[in-house]
Amino acid sequence: MHILFVSHSLPPAGRPLSNIGGMQRVASKLHDELAAHDEVELSAALMRSSWRWIHTRTPFFLARAGWKIRQTVKQHDVDVVLFSSMVTAALAVPLRPLFDRHGVTAAAIVHGLDVTTPFPPYQWFVPKVFDALDAVLPVSQATGGACQERGLPADKMHVVPNGIDLDRLPPLADRTTMRRELTHALGHHAHPLPDDALLLCSVGRQVERKGFAWFVEHVMPHLPDSIHYWMAGDGPRAETIQAAIDRHELGHRVRRLGQVTEQNLIRLYRGADLFVMPNIPVEGDMEGFGIVMLEAGRSGCPVIASRLEGIRDVIQEGVNGHLVPPQQPPAFVDAILHYVGASAQLEAASARAAQHVTDTYGWPSVADQYVQTLTRVAVPPSVEPPLRAPAAAMAAD
Repeated sequence: MHILFVSHSLPPAGRPLSNIGGMQRVASKLHDELAAHDEVELSAALMRSSWRWIHTRTPFFLARAGWKIRQTVKQHDVDVVLFSSMVTAALAVPLRPLFDRHGVTAAAIVHGLDVTTPFPPYQWFVPKVFDALDAVLPVSQATGGACQERGLPADKMHVVPNGIDLDRLPPLADRTTMRRELTHALGHHAHPLPDDALLLCSVGRQVERKGFAWFVEHVMPHLPDSIHYWMAGDGPRAETIQAAIDRHELGHRVRRLGQVTEQNLIRLYRGADLFVMPNIPVEGDMEGFGIVMLEAGRSGCPVIASRLEGIRDVIQEGVNGHLVPPQQPPAFVDAILHYVGASAQLEAASARAAQHVTDTYGWPSVADQYVQTLTRVAVPPSVEPPLRAPAAAMAAD
């Protein structure tokens, strides 16, 4: 099967942290896995850009990608056009007649916010994109539900979860070694982490739906002083988070780490005891999946998360973590206190989480799911394709 992969979500070569999040990791790793897949011949139209410039460059990229798709389809050189998000899938609307003439299947991956963005003209356009696609591949049941609320027929929906790069996260060491590596790299001389501390961590862009400010305000004051909380990331709620820290005098055990390097991010996952995903519902801004929970689990850090949206697809209760009702402080407190002074339980939970993520969400397995799904939905070409030239990628670097 020849797939033309279209994505505007790749970071610049050699600068992965300049534009990286769940959507970006999916696009990058899926591209690489499809390129290596035995049953796929891959070509691509890709934009590589830092987050700072992505909005400026995307319209120009879409014009170039549209031309690339037209040329490839007219040459009978593609079976499936796979768009990595609803942004690029917008091209399916004007290209639908061309796809029909040449028997080409159009499919798109949907992440969450790319379908729920609360901008009226965008929401008017979303159903038209669904109409122009043969298959929509949400990353979670919750994202699929949001698609169906906007008119996606059930027979077009095929849920395929996100994956994780297993090689990116090294094998686990003993807990003492991993904690020492973390505190050596990110420890604070004024507020050192006590030896007996239970360390919670969160990772992500500090926006309202992530619930970091809510967690500091409503949960941390009710936890004992032996429980510390470190957050990696930045965003528009950073000042609100800091205000909650100051208001409750939590500076000695709640830390905002800001943006951290890839190596220190891995140290945080490995050195912390529990990963917290305290999301709160925000209209028009849903958590489509939450790939950071897979990264934490692979690193032996069980998750305590809100039972909300796409998070529910990721956490299997008692296996890689626990789900609690959103915005319920006592539920979070109870789930966390369960592991205080329970080193044997924590070790067992750590091992279960790492094994579950490894077995279920490795990218080779997830890429296979994409290939199998696209094979099932692909429209047989109406014209026997000629021998194909070697695949090539277009990149806007």
